[in-house]
Amino acid sequence: MAAKQQKKNAFYAQSGGVTAVINASACGVIETARANKDKIGKVYAGRNGIIGALTEDLIDTSMDSAAAIKALRHTPSGAFGSCRFKLKSLEQNRREYERLIEVFEAHNIGYFFYNGGGDSADTCLKVSQLSQKMGYPIQAIHVPKTVDNDLPITDNCPGFGSVAKYIAVSTMEASFDVASMAKTSTKVFVLEVMGRHAGWIAAAGGMASSDDNPIPIVILFPEVPFDKDKFLAAVKQKVEKFGYCTVVVSEGVHWPDGKFLSDQGLKDAFGHAQLGGAAPVIANMVKDALDYKFHWGVADYLQRAARHIASKSDVEQAYAMGKAAVQLALKGENSVMPTVDRTSNKPYRWKVGVAPLNKVANVEKMMPKNFISKDGFGITNKCREYLEPLIKGEDYPPYDKNGLPKYIRLKNVGVPKKLPDFEL
Repeated sequence: MAAKQQKKNAFYAQSGGVTAVINASACGVIETARANKDKIGKVYAGRNGIIGALTEDLIDTSMDSAAAIKALRHTPSGAFGSCRFKLKSLEQNRREYERLIEVFEAHNIGYFFYNGGGDSADTCLKVSQLSQKMGYPIQAIHVPKTVDNDLPITDNCPGFGSVAKYIAVSTMEASFDVASMAKTSTKVFVLEVMGRHAGWIAAAGGMASSDDNPIPIVILFPEVPFDKDKFLAAVKQKVEKFGYCTVVVSEGVHWPDGKFLSDQGLKDAFGHAQLGGAAPVIANMVKDALDYKFHWGVADYLQRAARHIASKSDVEQAYAMGKAAVQLALKGENSVMPTVDRTSNKPYRWKVGVAPLNKVANVEKMMPKNFISKDGFGITNKCREYLEPLIKGEDYPPYDKNGLPKYIRLKNVGVPKKLPDFEL
């Protein structure tokens, strides 16, 4: 009986914006935990992320079959629901963290796997610290995820490679379209992509052009303060040379004073400026100054939901990070995050590493200066070498007889509550 008492359950939750491959990480966590059932009991998931832990709204993943869990690997978005809910600091609201640990203790949870970006890394770190002080140790392992690719230490973040592939392909296809219409119609197409402070996704648009197939592309990075005159001159030069131009603009592009071009004066749940609308601002700027006919589009959720064209390396790394998180916990690690460590560019090779959360939390990784061309509107060969293996390879989902992807919906059976209700 003593051995049964010592076997702890695990808690897994998804945080922030979902990706095409975050469920592959969930699959890695659950399958690896099931393969170690002598050491780990059940895997509970938080319904709608960390809110599920705070409100004791847990999902019993053991109620879903091995085949259903395996299907997560090719299913986009968050299978258990995610949330944009940032826990306050320990000083501001210690009660929220205490509540998490109370829920974990009530359900015999000793492993905490939090799948998200920088904010969730910070939460993971705080939970680990407070759990020790409260005398109920939790092994808190952060599973990296973010389409923005802005987590430090890891070479890249699961979720980014697939977004990068989607944007590179979309930029190429839209450019072919504009080129065919440019003589008598549209001359400029503006594509807005995600990226608040880091321009990794925008950079991927540059991969659409190559020496064999040159495409006139102007990229607007958050790392480069926006210069209106310089930008318009670049667009004019490309249209005069090629007959058309494609502009890839990051949502986080800002004026020299720091104000976002797309700032709507609203805030999101994390207190960040609510962005969205850089494309029409840029497009109208081009129209007013150069009188070119234009079209614009916003990739928005499409770029992060596009599992049908996911990068093979991204899927493999997302699964590997979930698997490694469980393996690290079983080795006794705590307050760490598995990482993707690149060991070679050609041929592309990588291995699983590990980083302490106090080096990850609240640190953003921006585009290096040597990844951005001297004029500030393109990418360098060094950037291409970095991006190329991340978008290489396809991992298509299975398709049904109607020609649509076969994505899984789990049962998501709830776990009976043991504690009083908790007000958020």
